[in-house]
Amino acid sequence: MNILFVLSSHDALGNTGEKTGFWVEEFAAPYYTFADAGSHITLASPAGGQPPVDPKSTLEDFQTDATRRFDADSELQKKLAATLRLAEVSADDYEVIFYPGGHGPLWDLTTDADSIRLIEAFARQNKPISAVCHAPSVLLNAKDAQGESLFNGKQVTGFTNTEEAAVGLTEVVPFLLEDELKNRGGLYSQGPDWTPHCVQDGVLITGQNPASSTAVAEAVLIRLKG
Repeated sequence: MNILFVLSSHDALGNTGEKTGFWVEEFAAPYYTFADAGSHITLASPAGGQPPVDPKSTLEDFQTDATRRFDADSELQKKLAATLRLAEVSADDYEVIFYPGGHGPLWDLTTDADSIRLIEAFARQNKPISAVCHAPSVLLNAKDAQGESLFNGKQVTGFTNTEEAAVGLTEVVPFLLEDELKNRGGLYSQGPDWTPHCVQDGVLITGQNPASSTAVAEAVLIRLKG
C-alpha cells in the first residue's frame, strides 16, 4: 500500500514573529501506524525538502510514544528532510493521501493548487483523503465533479473554535477552521476539547485535534481492508 503524506512548507505564525509548521505528533503517530501495517509512505510538501516543524510541538508536554520514536529514528528524519515537491506528485501512484496538521496548512495548503489538484484526483478515484486537526483546511477549496465543495453535506471535523481560543490564536489565524468547514456546507461535529474525535463520510476521514491522529490512520486502514 502506497500512502502520500503532504506537509506544510509555511513557517510564520501570522504576524506574531513566532514560528509554526507541522505538528510532530500528528505526523509521527499516523506515520508509524501506517508503516507498522506494512505501508510504503512518501513525503511531499509544496516547497520540497525539509518542512518546518512547529516548535511548540517539540515541547515536553506534547511528547508521546510516537514522537519519542521519531526523535530516535534517524532514517525517518533524513527522509523528512528530503520531501518531494508537491508539483511532481501524481495521485495515480498512491492509494491514500494524508495531511498532518499544525497551523502551517492554514496559510499554504488551503490554497495550494497542487494540493487541491491531488485531493480532487483522489476524490474522483474514490481513494481515502485524510487529515487531522488544522489540516482539514486543505479541503476548503477542493471541488467535486459537479463543482460543489468536496465536503458539502458530508460529515467532517477539525480543530474547534474553543481549542483555538485555548491556545490563544483566535485573532492570529487567517480563519477559524470550525467556522469555515460549516460555512462551506460541512456537517461539522466535535467531541470534547483535546479528546479523540474522528469522523468518516465516504472517502473523507478527518480528525479534530492531535489526540485524534492515530484514530484517523486506523480508520483509513479499516476502510482499505473493508
